Amino acid sequence: MQANITILAGDGIGPEITAEARRVLDVVATRFGHSFSFSEELVGGCAIDATGSALPEASLQACRESDGILLGAVGGPKWDDPNASVRPEQGLLALRKSLELFANLRPVTLHPALASASPLKAERLAGVDIMVVRELTGGIYFGSPRFREETNGVVRAVDTLEYSDFEIRRMVTLACKIAAGRKKRVTSVDKANVLESSRLWRQVADEVAAEHPDISLDHQLVDSAAMRLITQASSFDVIVTGNMFGDILSDEASVLTGSLGLLPSASLGDGTLGLYEPIHGSAPDIAGKGIANPMGTILSSAMLLRHSLGLESEAQAVEAAVFDAVTDGARTKDLGGSLGTAGAGDAICAALSS
Repeated sequence: MQANITILAGDGIGPEITAEARRVLDVVATRFGHSFSFSEELVGGCAIDATGSALPEASLQACRESDGILLGAVGGPKWDDPNASVRPEQGLLALRKSLELFANLRPVTLHPALASASPLKAERLAGVDIMVVRELTGGIYFGSPRFREETNGVVRAVDTLEYSDFEIRRMVTLACKIAAGRKKRVTSVDKANVLESSRLWRQVADEVAAEHPDISLDHQLVDSAAMRLITQASSFDVIVTGNMFGDILSDEASVLTGSLGLLPSASLGDGTLGLYEPIHGSAPDIAGKGIANPMGTILSSAMLLRHSLGLESEAQAVEAAVFDAVTDGARTKDLGGSLGTAGAGDAICAALSS
């Protein structure tokens, strides 16, 4: 197979971790007889510095013309001015919106050898295997009106939480399809006791569930879901929820695995083009030190192989290489080890080549 992959390294540790994922993809190409070409484009703070835009048109066009997109991270203290008219995160949000990538898949599984890295007791971690399906292009991050105003010395800010029935329907439909290949359980998370948008979400979820009688659907309020993630994580199979709730819950779920650095994600739409990135941020405090954990990014590249290129065997090989490397003791600092970013990449490439 020939494929063109766009790399948006971004800010902070982004260039370091995407470099390791690219090395892994090169090993995949050699081992399985593929030809992957890569184009490096700007997004986030580095794009603002270079062009004044968090998502330059050239970057967006390259993404549209590619077969898959691998992203590192965006943002950092340099661009944190709350009064700035252009912010790094706008580039990521605009990319998802422009490419109509409406669903974010975030798998959460625990490697047995890393159980001690989690602050939770071992009995709370047994059997954890969760897929969080987060809505990406609607909700409070994109709602309108959205403004700040001052009246009589009082400053007021307004954000709008908005969802349409079709946005909810496609999300719950996707969650049911994913659950069909797993344990056939979907938990829809909302705040229906308070929010009108959540009451619509719950209504549409029930309608979709009726079309999938083999899938068991239950509803949970977001606050109790947050507690259940820590106390009964293994009771979840597929979680489907809105943009903000999914953002928060999936980061909370990283505690189960012991580190944000381990978790990948895939942002998908109706076609095969997808955006793949680790769920962590740009970690500016360790940027340039060569100690960032690249495993979440490498596992994101496995999701790229699976969902955008249709290379299931290759995706499984990358995931197995990460598993084997960790089993053999590959640990970065966040996991209590001493390996640097490149050292972790070396261990995974070696496992993949063997």
